[in-house]
Amino acid sequence: MTSQSLNQISVIKLNGVGAQLALRLSKLGIETTQDLLFHLPLRYIDRTRVSAIGGAQPNTEVVIEGTIRGCDVVFGRRRSLLCRLQDNTGIISLRFFHFSSALRNNLKVGSHLRCYGEVKIGSSGLEVYHPECQFLDPAHPLPLQQYLTAVYPTTEGISQQRMRGIILQVLSLMNEHQLIELLPEKLKKSSLTTVLKFIHQPPNTAAIEQLNKGEHPSQQRLAFEELLAHNLSLLKLRQAVQSHKAPPLCNKDHLRGRFLDALPFELTGAQKRVSFEIQKDLYNSYPMLRLVQGDVGSGKTVVAALAAIQCVAAGKQAALMAPTEILAEQHRQSFEAWLNPLGIQIGWITGKVKGQARTQQLGAIKDGSAQIVIGTHALFQEEVSFRDLALTIIDEQHRFGVHQRLALKEKGRNDDQIPHQLTMTATPIPRTLAMSAYADLDCSVIDQSPPGRSPVNTVVIADCNRQKVIDRVQKACTNGRQAYWVCTLIEESDLLEAQAAEATAAELHLLLPQLKIGLAHGKQKTGEKSATIAQFKAGKTQLLVATTVVEVGVDVPNASLMVIENPERLGLAQLHQLRGRVGRGKEESHCVLLYGPSLSQQGAERLKIMRQTNDGFKIAEMDLKLRGAGEVLGTRQTGEMAFRIADLQRDGHLLPEIKLSAELLLDQHPLNAQAIIRRWLGDGERYGQV
Repeated sequence: MTSQSLNQISVIKLNGVGAQLALRLSKLGIETTQDLLFHLPLRYIDRTRVSAIGGAQPNTEVVIEGTIRGCDVVFGRRRSLLCRLQDNTGIISLRFFHFSSALRNNLKVGSHLRCYGEVKIGSSGLEVYHPECQFLDPAHPLPLQQYLTAVYPTTEGISQQRMRGIILQVLSLMNEHQLIELLPEKLKKSSLTTVLKFIHQPPNTAAIEQLNKGEHPSQQRLAFEELLAHNLSLLKLRQAVQSHKAPPLCNKDHLRGRFLDALPFELTGAQKRVSFEIQKDLYNSYPMLRLVQGDVGSGKTVVAALAAIQCVAAGKQAALMAPTEILAEQHRQSFEAWLNPLGIQIGWITGKVKGQARTQQLGAIKDGSAQIVIGTHALFQEEVSFRDLALTIIDEQHRFGVHQRLALKEKGRNDDQIPHQLTMTATPIPRTLAMSAYADLDCSVIDQSPPGRSPVNTVVIADCNRQKVIDRVQKACTNGRQAYWVCTLIEESDLLEAQAAEATAAELHLLLPQLKIGLAHGKQKTGEKSATIAQFKAGKTQLLVATTVVEVGVDVPNASLMVIENPERLGLAQLHQLRGRVGRGKEESHCVLLYGPSLSQQGAERLKIMRQTNDGFKIAEMDLKLRGAGEVLGTRQTGEMAFRIADLQRDGHLLPEIKLSAELLLDQHPLNAQAIIRRWLGDGERYGQV
């Protein structure tokens, strides 16, 4: 067995690990002794020093020693065993709610104990609930621990003590069994064996605060390798996708020039740059994989239209998929206005296209007369068949699951050929997230707004001043402008949100009888909701009361005021998206954040950020700090950001080096790259095809 590496030795070989414990360990993803080494501590506690009982403070973890002065079963709301422990500085209570007769008999008056636990304020003063106890023999002092104590993730049936004992066995095995180093010398900063021994048993001289923040060099060495594994996994996915062929889309006619000449505005420098990057990608005979980020109102739709035109000019079809009918309808209107004069036919497939109209659209898509097809997730239904799909454009990509995007890609598969893929988002992604979660994609950023758009002035007002806000709405609408009033709820319930919106609309009808008020929410039938929004776009209603269904796809340049009720209930990114519905014309625009009475500190911090900046990328960075990576990414991949030791905020500075290291490993050490992925992510495919 000495020739085996630790990743070949099953946990069942360890002393005290039977079939039942092995099954419980497998729930934590632990099958081998190497898995145990990479089951990393959540935090550390210091049991290397004894604290004086008289100096114990509430909400601190301490090691204390003393003599039992009394021990009785007491009856309050719950029966408990209460012991009084005393040293020469003071006295403290040990309380056990769950105890056996053996424990009660052992805790005799006069016994000497060493206890570890968290100090709380209880009915008898300072108390320690269910401390870990050791009996002491004054004639033979028990040495204190020489290492900081690791606290591990566990599952039902595995105590911390049991987990520590198992991992201690594996640490001793490291002296005789091989732990394979997977990083080449030029990337290796320190010995993996040394690092893991330190991580599991830091000496009592180690800085516990630094360790608990994850900032110790040994932790950073492991965080580097874990982030590298995620990066490598995405790069291998990219390699797999780009091992297929894609039709090169050479733009040989003058459609692009005619389109640009007909636009009533000139592209910004950022739009031109990003469009050129896409144009070059589409010339290639392997699939484009590009993500375009653009803040609210930066002009992503025009860039998407240019990509689609290049596809049509090459005699192929393009498809644009949006997450909601509102947004899909917005895209259809823009594309038809721009491209019908050029002789380009637009197809249209959503859930509400039925009967003869649907049959007609399906036929046009199949025979290729619909050159650009726009729709919702209905696009990838089995009955939708393209003649020659060469480009898929996915808007607000984070709202689609992996399988939905894969299904659309499959629509264009032709032997070994698959479509080019362009994904877009108006939710700015912090640089650290883009470099890690989107390492499989080339990223472009449209970082300029079209000229003539003025920044939205944001104000924060308490609900007790609601009448002032209503007066402000009346003034704006009387002066010929339009306004939104957005209702939010903590519960993610369309029904409750709809009820809140209906109640607010009824209230505003009474208070503003002279205004024409529309109502849009998630419980309405699609046709009813679309008709309401269409009336608002046409200026037939002055005030639109809505839930967050208006977050994307509603473009009304005449709307200059938005009121968001209970904004503290939304994340920064969503607030920024909603605010982006105004400020689309040349008039000065305002966003009123009307907050409720129970505003938390974090809620107040979010509203302060919204008031301070209109920059979506700054807001995204702050959102990452406040909510964490998993929340910010939304539905990209379930579990994708569940790191063992890495933290994107704390360890973001490692990413530039990780990017270069991943490319070097794939190029020069492909077997090592695969082994690193397996070590940190397991054998299952972590990232779905995109």
